[in-house]
Amino acid sequence: MNIIEANNLTKYYGKSKGIENVNFTVKEGEIFGFIGPNGAGKSTTIRTLLGLIFPTSGSATIFGKDCIEKGHEVRRDIGYLPSEMFFYYKMKVWDLLKYSASFFEGDYSHRIEMLAETMELDLTRKIEDLSYGNKKKVGIVQGLLHSPKLIMLDEPTGGLDPLMQKKFFQLIREENQKGATIFFSSHILSEVQHLCHRVAIIKEGSIIQVEDISTLQKNNYKKIMLKGENLSKKSFNFEGITNLTMEDHTLRFFFKGDINQVKEKIQPYKVEDLLIEDPTLEEIFMHYYE
Repeated sequence: MNIIEANNLTKYYGKSKGIENVNFTVKEGEIFGFIGPNGAGKSTTIRTLLGLIFPTSGSATIFGKDCIEKGHEVRRDIGYLPSEMFFYYKMKVWDLLKYSASFFEGDYSHRIEMLAETMELDLTRKIEDLSYGNKKKVGIVQGLLHSPKLIMLDEPTGGLDPLMQKKFFQLIREENQKGATIFFSSHILSEVQHLCHRVAIIKEGSIIQVEDISTLQKNNYKKIMLKGENLSKKSFNFEGITNLTMEDHTLRFFFKGDINQVKEKIQPYKVEDLLIEDPTLEEIFMHYYE
């Protein structure tokens, strides 16, 4: 079952493009990464899916229901952490979270205390006295307190120190293991690489690739380093090779295709060193953007 389906989702702000013809699906129980630099359209996509802004054209469903027409229904089972948070600053953390919990049926006091303990959040402090990192913790607890079926995270780790980031990722994995589907938007590629099952790359408001993390890394491009005397850059300028550079008798490039083509080009040369490896997600990402 697909938890999220986006079909040609488009949002314009006047004449300015936010997103255009965005298509992807998120499967039930997966951790789906959504990556791109600031301004690529990540937050616009999330806000449109949540019905916080209306699409210019296209459509989207969550839990099989239209995001706009049935938005009030689908949001009951969604936990949302926005990239920027605004709270009632005069309230104490505990009062704010209890107020948030009052929108859902049931008593979530124990759940709030458990999440606060995990995130090392002091429930007795006033919101206005918190650092940016601690306000982010409030947002995390607020988004998870009702044990949502779908958790949508927009740049969630900003302001968290490395130790707290580790605890947060563990918390997200635990929620996923309990059955929650995770939509994880980030420009920090190492986060997506170690957490997500699949990833969509968005560029200038359009999806340019949706792929399994393992496939994106292993079955796509190879990163090759070749060192030797009299190497000719021109000899390696053929289809399948990109990002070709040469420095200090060392050629570096990405290659997609039959590796035997590269072997044939290497044969005439006296090779001192050869390295073929999988590129990191960040290198693949930068390749798509270049």
